[in-house]
Amino acid sequence: MQTENDLKQDLSILNILLMDRTSGQNIIWATNDYAELGPDYAADKEITPNLLFINNEQIVKPRKDKILSQQDSRTRERAEVFTPSWVCNAQNNLVDDAWFQQKSNRFNKETNKSWETNYRKVAFPKKLKKTWQDYIRANRLEVSCGEAPYLTSRYDTVTGTFIPVKMRIGLLDRKFRVISENVDNAQDWLEWAEIALKATYGFEWQGDNVLLARENILLTTVEFFHNKFHKYFPSEISRNFAEIISWNIWQMDGIKFVIPNTCHDITEFEPTFFEIKETVKPCPGCETGDQLKHNGIYAAFMDWEENKVIRFVDLVSGGKRNGTI
Repeated sequence: MQTENDLKQDLSILNILLMDRTSGQNIIWATNDYAELGPDYAADKEITPNLLFINNEQIVKPRKDKILSQQDSRTRERAEVFTPSWVCNAQNNLVDDAWFQQKSNRFNKETNKSWETNYRKVAFPKKLKKTWQDYIRANRLEVSCGEAPYLTSRYDTVTGTFIPVKMRIGLLDRKFRVISENVDNAQDWLEWAEIALKATYGFEWQGDNVLLARENILLTTVEFFHNKFHKYFPSEISRNFAEIISWNIWQMDGIKFVIPNTCHDITEFEPTFFEIKETVKPCPGCETGDQLKHNGIYAAFMDWEENKVIRFVDLVSGGKRNGTI
């Protein structure tokens, strides 16, 4: 794999990035924005590679390239509002201030709706009792991630302006910067990049955003490696990274913790003296608001430390690793 177009045209990688690890099938559209293209584009249908390209052009586009009416409808229906990169940076700086236990402008200095990159090597003082390796391993999660602007800032999601590698401010971008500052061997870099990817999570409702987020994360990995070593890593490495990303960026209703729109009514049949009475009842979780009683498909992700699959609902409802992400 060499370029962004190569990645998006590589069927083996695209198939991985479209996978829904919870259901074992593909992520679904979960939006009616594409329904006019035919029945295969309905909200409950899976996204498959053959549906993504019309006249050799990928139909899934970043928010900035969507028509205004579509942007407005997504905001009304799903509260989709993308955050400018300078706001993402300010909030990510707060995350780092907490991790480093002081405000230090280690990565950049905030300016009026922008930032000035600090190009000095990021320091990890001994008194901090944390190392750069600890920083790479620290878990990060972006909720309702959209195109994942808090994780990787390849472009400003509002203006569409491309952001050079050395100026990126995403939580994953920062991990890659630290790796590049501390590792000079390409194989070691790739090993630490895998650790960084396994510690980076996000979930999103709409299928097109899930795909875009996954693509952005894989592409920023490629771009940071190229920026450091002036070459591209092999396609088998890309496929391995895509596997990790497809587990860590998953499709989920962030309120019910299930795959979108999988909760359903329950039909019960009760025999009476004269007839069989049919009663339709709603999903118990939807009816009561109890997160643990939904009859939809609960979304899951991979716990890489223990190498096992965990339902997100179990994590947030007091599971063994509650609070670790």
